Amino acid sequence: MHRNESPLPNRPPNRLTPRDSALYDSLILRTVSRLMMPLLLLLSIYMLLRGHNLPGGGFIGGLLASSAIILQIVAFGPKTAQRILPINYLLLAAFGVFFGAIWGLPAMVAGSPYMQAFWLPDPIPGVGKIGTPVLFDIGVYFTVIGVTTKIALLLVEEPSLFPLPAMKSAPVEQEEGA
Repeated sequence: MHRNESPLPNRPPNRLTPRDSALYDSLILRTVSRLMMPLLLLLSIYMLLRGHNLPGGGFIGGLLASSAIILQIVAFGPKTAQRILPINYLLLAAFGVFFGAIWGLPAMVAGSPYMQAFWLPDPIPGVGKIGTPVLFDIGVYFTVIGVTTKIALLLVEEPSLFPLPAMKSAPVEQEEGA
């Protein structure tokens, strides 16, 4: 019996946890993924904000955020994960490239080389110094989330997009004496 089927004939099936198919039917994985998603997203934002002074930044923060989304894809399936976070990941990646690139322009307007850093004079409590490198990292963050998640979604959807042809079974000859 499948977990969505009710053991009693007159009761409706349990629809509390949507799943794409029986392939995504691990109670432990679904429970852990629900707990890990907000923690991974908070960790990704922490890594993003501390990255301009210490190891971290937009790239590692984006990888952590996309790993939270990919964990939802593995636990619930791609359709359910896209319902949880209905984002066009290609547009998010394009926005990240654009957002990161525009923060080099203030330096050019000031007569400095492209991507010359400008910083606010006073640090923000709990965040630190904010400047154009932090804003560039935010663009990298969005780009990495968009690209890695879109690649993961394409890999998951690949069997449905490009199904393998049906395999025909060949007759097997039996050996004499066996």
